[in-house]
Amino acid sequence: MSSSIRATTVVCVRRDGKIALGSDGQVTLDKTVLKHGAKKLRRLAEGQVLAGFAGATADAFTLFERFEAKLKEFSRNLPRAAVELAKDWRTDRFLRRLEALLLVADRERTLILSGTGDVIEPDEGVAAIGSGGPYAQAAGSVLLRFSTLDARQICEESLRTAARICIYTNDSFSFEEL
Repeated sequence: MSSSIRATTVVCVRRDGKIALGSDGQVTLDKTVLKHGAKKLRRLAEGQVLAGFAGATADAFTLFERFEAKLKEFSRNLPRAAVELAKDWRTDRFLRRLEALLLVADRERTLILSGTGDVIEPDEGVAAIGSGGPYAQAAGSVLLRFSTLDARQICEESLRTAARICIYTNDSFSFEEL
């Protein structure tokens, strides 16, 4: 995978029946910042599924379209749609060249999807992807365990932590919530 996949931060937090998905807005090409306020999040399935990406933008848009079609085909069944997309992504000659990761969530589940066929459901109420993902996930896990902050606040503080550490993450955040 190319270095572009690691150059962002997307984090999802679940707490008390609420889901917050957040991302930074930085777009980089090699060592140059091209944009500060990119939108890396989408609402799919008539607003019932949240999705974020890390990686090549055009590739992510293609994957969003394919994933939305799978959600429609499988009546918004998130795990089934994710597995079917992952199978296509891994085996289709065109799709397997796409370089991105997806982080998707509905009211019941959070999943990370990759082009290697991975569909991962995190153990805790926090999942993250991108270069700042490990920092955001660590911060979110601690805040989830040792604070009373709500899902959105934890998501925001996790991104803020990643932005302080990861040079490919900025503090121009966007959020989606369920």
